[in-house]
Amino acid sequence: MTTTSQPVDNALGASQTSGTGAQPPESLSPLEQEVLDEYARLVGNLNNLSTLLSELSTNPSAEILDALRRLERKTSLVFTLLKSSVYSIVMNQQAFSGAESDGGYGGAVGQMAGFGVEDGRQ
Repeated sequence: MTTTSQPVDNALGASQTSGTGAQPPESLSPLEQEVLDEYARLVGNLNNLSTLLSELSTNPSAEILDALRRLERKTSLVFTLLKSSVYSIVMNQQAFSGAESDGGYGGAVGQMAGFGVEDGRQ
């Protein structure tokens, strides 16, 4: 990690001296130096992350692909269950609203009468 932080420290020192030109890097307070060191570590970590992500994007691993396939199946199942739940709710609401307007017989029974099923009315 010292190899990656060394160029970063030089770059930070150069930007610092070129900004004002009056203060050399040795006159930094301990807090300022600590902040600069944290930025240097952050730059190193971001470079490592960038390298790793570019490697993963060019060569996706079998584990990731398998996990994505499992996720796709689960998502499809959840979507199907959601559609069936919404359909069930809609049908129950239609049956309830039909029961109120049908005199107590329920809309589902009236709908079934169209298919050759008798509704039992006299």
